Formats: sequence, C-alpha cells, structure tokens
Amino acid sequence: MWYRCDGDSITLTLHVQPGAKRSVVAGLHGDALKIRLAAPPIEGRANKALQKFIAELFVVPLRQVELIQGEQSRHKVVAITGSKIEPESLLSEA
Repeated sequence: MWYRCDGDSITLTLHVQPGAKRSVVAGLHGDALKIRLAAPPIEGRANKALQKFIAELFVVPLRQVELIQGEQSRHKVVAITGSKIEPESLLSEA
C-alpha cells in the first residue's frame, strides 16, 4: 500500500520523477505513488517543490508536510498532518 493513515497523520510512499514539464500525480508505480515534478534535482530544489506540491494537494500549510526519508533518492516517504483529503482521491487526478 502506498499510503498509511494514523490518526490525523498520513504517510505516503512516493516515486518522484524530477525535471518534468509540470507537476502531476502520475498514478501508481509498484507500491508507491508516482509524482512527476517540474523542478530539477539540484541543491534540494526538487524536495522543496515536492513538499509544496504535496501541501497543495492535501490543502495544508507547508510546515505540515515533512520529508521523512529519501532526500537523495527518487523513492521518498512523506508525512502530512491535519489533512481532510483522502489519499485515494489523488488517483482520480492521475
């Protein structure tokens, strides 16, 4: 499963593809949610852009999105707190 809900916290397992034309949810990639990101993988820019994109998707302030794992990797784990958005709803956008 690509996400886990625990109280008011949602943990997502992501496969991130930086350098895309625009930031979009691209569906599932194995056991991860694939996100194409319109930011280059240079000096942490993609990580910042990812956190901003996730915050917008889940309608939460940026400070409520935390990159837990995968700072230097395409496979990332992100935690979101305080969102009312269901993770499954992201797949309908893909």
